[in-house]
Amino acid sequence: MTDPSTAAPTADDLDRSREIGSDTASGTGTVRLGRGRGDDAIGVFPLCLGGNVFGWTADEKASFEILDAFVEAGGNFVDTADVYSAWADGHSGGESESVLGAWLRSRRAAGSMHVATKTGKLPGADLSADSVRSSLDASLERLGTDSVSLYFAHRDEEERDVAEIVDTFAGLVVDGRARTWGLSNFSAERVDAAVRAADDAGLPRPAALQNQGSAVSRTPADEVRAADRAGMLQLPWGALASGFLSGKYRRDADAPKTPRADAVAERYADDAGWAVLDAVRGVAQGRGAPVSAVAIAWLRSQGAVPVASASKRHQLDALVSGAIMELAADEVAAITDAG
Repeated sequence: MTDPSTAAPTADDLDRSREIGSDTASGTGTVRLGRGRGDDAIGVFPLCLGGNVFGWTADEKASFEILDAFVEAGGNFVDTADVYSAWADGHSGGESESVLGAWLRSRRAAGSMHVATKTGKLPGADLSADSVRSSLDASLERLGTDSVSLYFAHRDEEERDVAEIVDTFAGLVVDGRARTWGLSNFSAERVDAAVRAADDAGLPRPAALQNQGSAVSRTPADEVRAADRAGMLQLPWGALASGFLSGKYRRDADAPKTPRADAVAERYADDAGWAVLDAVRGVAQGRGAPVSAVAIAWLRSQGAVPVASASKRHQLDALVSGAIMELAADEVAAITDAG
């Protein structure tokens, strides 16, 4: 008998995901990125497809299949970075952007897929103006586009004046090479400072914050409040806690036979982690839904657009199901209170 908590969404569920149109993070509507209005508005699907696996655990063929299926489900927002996947043997960074760029050209999708990319983590790269501009040049060449929808500082450099970071990234928006810009892995204090610096200089504010966040490893409340104060879209990475919230981990079973399973279990498989996973699984079983879909839906109930990746085509269905799933108040509370 199939465990409903790992079941794929039905065809009717996926049909609903194509009903795009509202301006909220609930339901199947698009979510507004940035402060544009009318023709300048950026409306994104309430799930951002993580591109960290492209060219790494998903080869080009698998990546194309995943991207095609994401678009078919209504998706229009993908996240990558110049450092993906420099950590893999024989890789130097840029692999994800290169695969994504090949897909954009093959499908002539540059005008319909909103791409977010990041800089600052490649060896030798920093957040100086010259480095950032050079990095964006290289990213745009790999992507085969003239601009990106969102360009992130992938990490903070606390020793660097935040006004310099703002001037550099906001300047790329003014120049038209990025439609919006954002901060990733920044503290609440530095987010507030960046917003003030942008306002003082009359430059575009950061439009998004991408910090770690999941039901089991939650974005700190002060970072959430800082993003909310500034009207920044929250795009939490690690939405499935490195797979702990995928449905593969159980209290009464050995960890999955995967390269990172032991590290994931060591990080999350304690009393607190199991309590959250039990709550997520309980909601999933009650709905006959995948665990990962409920984990995504819970993040959306917090006002976020989760970033989640799939290295195989079949894994995408559960992520899309989470993008269209509306949790009841008691279901949200059960998961929230477990953490």
